[in-house]
Amino acid sequence: MTGFMGCGKSSVGRELSQLLCCPFMDMDQVIEERAGRTIPEIFSQDGEAAFRQMELEALKHVVLTLEPRQYAPLAPSHFVGLSPYAGVRKCQFRTHASSPENMHKNSIGKLLHVIARSEATWQSVDMVLALGGGAVMTAECAEIVHSDTICIYLKASVDTLMEHLSGQTDNRPLLSQKHSLNEISTRHCEESEGRRGNLELETRIKELMALRSGTYENTAHIIIDIDGKSIEAIASEIISRLG
Repeated sequence: MTGFMGCGKSSVGRELSQLLCCPFMDMDQVIEERAGRTIPEIFSQDGEAAFRQMELEALKHVVLTLEPRQYAPLAPSHFVGLSPYAGVRKCQFRTHASSPENMHKNSIGKLLHVIARSEATWQSVDMVLALGGGAVMTAECAEIVHSDTICIYLKASVDTLMEHLSGQTDNRPLLSQKHSLNEISTRHCEESEGRRGNLELETRIKELMALRSGTYENTAHIIIDIDGKSIEAIASEIISRLG
């Protein structure tokens, strides 16, 4: 799953992983777990270039070198917020691991294999991976994503992104950076703080989207317009397109 920050990659990814009966991973959370620091801390302490290198290494680790079903533990879906490695629905967990004895006899890897191959609609889907908003802007990341995954671009308008990102800039380093844009500092200098903040956010989204939108589209195999759609509707549309 790729797309601008705030387009719903993680939320849609979790829903999709349940529909496909496979693990879910959030790349930002994987990076944080590997680094032992939050994304804002990495940006603040090491800078964006260092973060992008960590992102590339994490992507290679997850996509190219791991057996995803062995790496991502099976867990009931209501635990997804506690780990970057979410699981499948409880009903399937109970079906295949109905007793502690059976759980003891079978490795998690084998259990995941049984669930995936017997119940998943698309047998080739090993996991759902939500990328960071800027991941594919690293050329090597984009190449890996395009070559080794089914890349889905969640395309959102600026208005939708504004709605989703308003008030969240503190946890998003690329949106919280200060910019000395003349059109903001002069024309809107007498407007309220809230209005000025929204104008700055809108300008920053437009700047980044101008840089990224072409790469999102070129990297993706499927493009989904998310404006005005629920998480469930987006996930259902992805499944329809995959079919």
